[in-house]
Amino acid sequence: MGIAPAGRGALRSLVAAVLFGSSAPAASVLAGGMPTLVLAGLLYLSAALVVFPGAVRQRPTMSAMHSGARSLALAVVFGGAIGPVLLVAGLERLPAATASLLLNVELVATIGLAGVLFREHLGRRLLVAAGLVTLAGALLVWEPGARFDLNALFIIGACIAWGIDNNVTARLDQLGPEQITLVKGAVAGTVNVVLGIAIAGSWQVDARAIVVALVIGAFGYGASIALWVTGARDLGAARAQVIFALAPFLGAALSWTVLGEPITAVQLLAIPLAAAGVGLSLRTAHDHPHVHEVLEHDHEHRHDDGHHRHTHPESVSGSHTHRHRHEPVQHAHPHVPDLHHRHAH
Repeated sequence: MGIAPAGRGALRSLVAAVLFGSSAPAASVLAGGMPTLVLAGLLYLSAALVVFPGAVRQRPTMSAMHSGARSLALAVVFGGAIGPVLLVAGLERLPAATASLLLNVELVATIGLAGVLFREHLGRRLLVAAGLVTLAGALLVWEPGARFDLNALFIIGACIAWGIDNNVTARLDQLGPEQITLVKGAVAGTVNVVLGIAIAGSWQVDARAIVVALVIGAFGYGASIALWVTGARDLGAARAQVIFALAPFLGAALSWTVLGEPITAVQLLAIPLAAAGVGLSLRTAHDHPHVHEVLEHDHEHRHDDGHHRHTHPESVSGSHTHRHRHEPVQHAHPHVPDLHHRHAH
């Protein structure tokens, strides 16, 4: 029968976190040789390049492109343009310790917007889980000297922009994960490179470092973003982001083991807190009678999950992807706010 959609989404979000978390210590080795934002831009551009063949192969229909264009534009503008610009403004005005601490606001923003603006069902357990992971993230990066001033609003604004991006992307089912990653990677990569060059001026270009950055970006950004998109479709933006928030912890573990960075007692406390939060988030399905309205969209699915009863001209088994139509149905079963369960409560 295969893995249930929620379990599949959790696994994909976790793998996305592993890939992204692993890219941080790997990229840190290159950070001294080129401006930080230029490096970030190369990682995003690599993400666009690696998914380009898949995005072209699974070319969407004109109707799908038209219906998904507005949502994709919102995700790209907030996540690929506004977010990086506000981040740069904050990094220029704040100590590094403060900026690192404030980046934990992205999880809070994603969950808050999911519940308030996008009407995603959260529940008490998920809120507690998000609180544990957010606290753990703050402990992981805490350093003496972190303080709050009005310039912190730039970092908070960036996190809110990424929270909007996360929620819009999770609901964007007219386009494939590769197409979404292609556009987001191209825009975010270009914005970061331009900002980085404008701020840093000239630097000594190292061709080998650029190649290494592109390889890291292919896995840590390209594959990671595509996996997060598919995971968020199965879980909803809030739950997928709670799991993805493990990325800094995985990166820290690699820094300790591979790069030999010191481990502090506070950081060791943060890891079980984060693990407890993620574990709790996996137990947030709820059960009640609900109605599925007519819905037509394109995403990966199986015919044994209770929601996909349509027929095919040819025999089909296992997971497959195509545009399909759901007829109205009313039933009750445990569910999370995935693509098929966006009903009000």
